[in-house]
Parts: sequence; structure tokens; C-alpha cells
Amino acid sequence: MIGGVQPKVLVKLTEGGELLMDEDFLKVFSEMNWKLVRERDGLTKESKDIIWIEWNEDGSFKEKFNEIATNRSLLMSPFGLSFTWQTTNVTEIIEEREDYIKFKTQNSNYELFKIK
Repeated sequence: MIGGVQPKVLVKLTEGGELLMDEDFLKVFSEMNWKLVRERDGLTKESKDIIWIEWNEDGSFKEKFNEIATNRSLLMSPFGLSFTWQTTNVTEIIEEREDYIKFKTQNSNYELFKIK
């Protein structure tokens, strides 16, 4: 790869209509470090990174953090206009270890695992 040059995302369409990505692209962009599991239905989301967001009274962005706390919501990467998952505000932290957090939000219970 040439320094300073953005690599191209190589994809191809199979005869069955499946979109396949280049193996090098997948190595870089598919490394997942976090897994979130919603208790009530087992919904599972994975992401490379996470941040915790605080909101203003009017629902606009206030500040981002690396640590969980009540009244913060979890945002899973990628960050920007699109993202993997966002929770409602945390209402209770049930258990917290270096590689695991069990917490409640306004409408769900979750377990967050650090997988790498």
C-alpha cells in the first residue's frame, strides 16, 4: 500500500446476489472488541469500540466519556451518522469488572463483554 493513499474497498457480487468484501478489508474492519447482549431477547451487537454519551436536557449531545455512569447511554462504533447500537440512558450499574458490565437502562437490561 502506498503511504498517504486511502485503500480501495474491494467488493464483488456473487451470482446469488451476495456482496463479498476483500479479505484485507475484512481483517481491518471486522475486528470486534465489544459484545453487547440484551437480556429480554438475546439481541447481540458487536463493535470495535464504545463510548458513553451524556445528553443535555433538550436531548442534544453534551459530552462523551470512556466510562459508564448513570444517565449516560452506550454508543457502539462506528461513530458518526451511522452506528452499530445506542442504548437509552443507564439507570443502574449492577456489576462492573474490567472486561464485563451488567447494567439497566430506561427500557432494557444489558451485559457488555470486552472480547479482546
